[in-house]
Amino acid sequence: MLGVGQKFPDFKLTATVSTDPKKAFTDLSLDSYPGKWKVVFFWPKDFTFVCPTEIAAFGKLNKQFADRDTQVLGASVDSEFVHLAWRQNHNDLKDLPFPMLADIKRELSASLGIIDPAAGVSQRAVYIVDPENVIRFVMVTDLSVGRNPEEVIRVLDALQTDELCPCNWHKGEETIHV
Repeated sequence: MLGVGQKFPDFKLTATVSTDPKKAFTDLSLDSYPGKWKVVFFWPKDFTFVCPTEIAAFGKLNKQFADRDTQVLGASVDSEFVHLAWRQNHNDLKDLPFPMLADIKRELSASLGIIDPAAGVSQRAVYIVDPENVIRFVMVTDLSVGRNPEEVIRVLDALQTDELCPCNWHKGEETIHV
């Protein structure tokens, strides 16, 4: 699995960005967001039970990520058409403010090393990637356990200080000076 300090793999994937079939899809790559921080998170499958709770939680915090000059990207191994159908049929996903990447060939997930060997889907992984496309944070949980997007914001805030931050540090608190 790729980890902290390594380059995030380049990709070119189709993303679902709307529930309107005429405007639903666009092609995106890592270069689509030059100079930005990125939070890229993966879920195992669409039309499941834990995944929409996380996706909706990231969506509710999207403005906070944007205020930190950070683009959120969600991804799974489902197709863009499955993403569209899910967004159209799940109330919590209809107004999702970030793209849902379709890693249907599993190329990005495989490059990252997050294909679950038993289930054959992306593991529940989240990456914080800096503007130079270097991985600065990785978290992977069991397929059955959802993540806390607020913790991702806390870590992003700490990384953006470029200073030493103690345990449980939050934005606005004192950093460590040596």
